[in-house]
Amino acid sequence: MTTDLEARLAAQAVLSQQARELVDAVVLTDVDEGEMAAVAAELVALTERLGAVRRDGPRPHELGPDGMFRHLGNAVVGACNPHALPLVVRRTADGVKADVMFRPSHEGPPASVHGGVSAMILDHLLGEAVAASGRAGMTGTLTLRYLRPVPYGEPLAGTAAVTRTEGRKTWAEGAITLPDGTRLAEATGLFVTPALWR
Repeated sequence: MTTDLEARLAAQAVLSQQARELVDAVVLTDVDEGEMAAVAAELVALTERLGAVRRDGPRPHELGPDGMFRHLGNAVVGACNPHALPLVVRRTADGVKADVMFRPSHEGPPASVHGGVSAMILDHLLGEAVAASGRAGMTGTLTLRYLRPVPYGEPLAGTAAVTRTEGRKTWAEGAITLPDGTRLAEATGLFVTPALWR
């Protein structure tokens, strides 16, 4: 990695965060229609500036300066993807954990996070737990249980751990909880390690 590339990626991460804040502002705005039209016109110009030089596709996965694999464009953890939270996953003694804060743009039912967004986060956490166990794999099945509405704009926690293994198959369980441990959504998943990865 060159210093120039790292500087470019840092700038793109800042731009992505600003885009997240813009999306939330759009979701929550109550300015008049004239102001909305004026901002939309500015966004057209900004979009043209950013689109002046483009890659053929998303940034490839790559190793960071620390030698760790990073997913800069990932829809859940990608620092350079405005769609991502981005979630920061930490390994624990028995799996993985992440602090979660959903945004207004994740709303499904009124004042609650869309179930599909919760599923995406849990799928990612389960996959991270499987990878942390040394058995990286692809999601084979994912089963969700929605126990209570998942709020946005409040600090939550996400956890996941491997529960059993058999050949190329690994099972994991995880949950999104309130800070006091109350479970809001939980998931179980089967992950299969492709034969070529072994």
